[in-house]
Amino acid sequence: MDTKRDNAPNLNDLDRRNFLRLAAMAGLSTGFGASLGGGALSALASDLITMPFANGDRRMAAFPQKRDLILLRTRPPLLETPMAIFDQGAFTPNDAFYVRWHLPIVPTDINVDTFRVRIHGHVRQPIELTLKQILHGFDPVELAAVNQCSGNSRGFFAPRVAGGEWGNGAMGNARWTGVRLKDLLDRAGVLPGAVQVRFNGADGPEVPETPDFMKSLAIDHARDGEVMVAYGMNGIELPVLNGFPIRLVVPGWFATYWVKMLNDIEVLDHPDDNFWMKSAYLVPDNPAGNLKPGETGVKMVPISRLLPRSFITNIQAGATVHAGRPVALRGIAFGGDTGVAQVMVSCDGGAQWHPARLGRDYGKYSFRQWASAFTPAAPGPCVLMVKTINSNGLSQPLEPNWNPGGFMRNVIERTPVNVI
Repeated sequence: MDTKRDNAPNLNDLDRRNFLRLAAMAGLSTGFGASLGGGALSALASDLITMPFANGDRRMAAFPQKRDLILLRTRPPLLETPMAIFDQGAFTPNDAFYVRWHLPIVPTDINVDTFRVRIHGHVRQPIELTLKQILHGFDPVELAAVNQCSGNSRGFFAPRVAGGEWGNGAMGNARWTGVRLKDLLDRAGVLPGAVQVRFNGADGPEVPETPDFMKSLAIDHARDGEVMVAYGMNGIELPVLNGFPIRLVVPGWFATYWVKMLNDIEVLDHPDDNFWMKSAYLVPDNPAGNLKPGETGVKMVPISRLLPRSFITNIQAGATVHAGRPVALRGIAFGGDTGVAQVMVSCDGGAQWHPARLGRDYGKYSFRQWASAFTPAAPGPCVLMVKTINSNGLSQPLEPNWNPGGFMRNVIERTPVNVI
């Protein structure tokens, strides 16, 4: 593995006082807010690209604190990371990290001195915490974890389904710095009989009829010591579009639970029946989230755990390679809700599989780089494939799943190339 491609940030020396200084400078009350409008955005739109599925024409666009990303929607912002970014290392740069908001009112003027996180509900003592109290009143923790949209790769679903038509870039890996959610809950004192913890952020709907975006975790999950409230991302403060000043991090789970601009934590003594838990983000109750188009009577449950995935990042579909010459292959993999045990590569459409070399292990929830090589024997079409086997022995499937939400795709990716 090429160690020069190791872009892991060193967070051991993260100065939390410096974070507060940087955060105060990142209020961005004027320029940022102005740049979210359609007129300002159109001036920043650049090249037209075509994604490899129907209706795949997209513009590249630069939002504040972001480089050119693939634009799906401006309000609320949906921005996809180009796959070439993932060839640069195991960690996704903050300015290239994908963006997904559910509600159109996204605050752009965050005052770090007045921002509060309210913890209330089924607790002994409701409290409000300032950012300074969170940064200085609790033990800091660090964790590398993949954040992947539930609908990543939805554009490839066949038959097509409604929703943001993402390619494969609605994901990213970062080193998150923050505090344990458990410690915050313990400060308020969770009462016996607590069932779930519900999270809300500072974003909001355009009209009152739109349900506020809230997500919940089971009480034991919320208090497992891994779920965290993050204020740092790859060694610096979060970008505004990725949840500044703090967001929830739920390692090994889909990003719908990673509530951004977190300002409200409510302990419930009953199951959460709000729209975003009861009616949205539901998948078939089976390990693959799979059903047949038109099938009825299938039990649906809230989406939860990530599944293993892997990608070739240095060769695009349709690329040309030469017979008799070695071809380097590399990419990224993640194990879902556990680590990567093995990455296998096929250079003949799946007839034979060979183990790839694995790069540095940053933890079970992180991207892991892999590398391999092959020498095409003769001219003609060739299909490259890659699959991950995670630490639980779960492998990626040969056939794609389908569900009406366009969720949980993790089929083995195929990259056709031309050998000359």
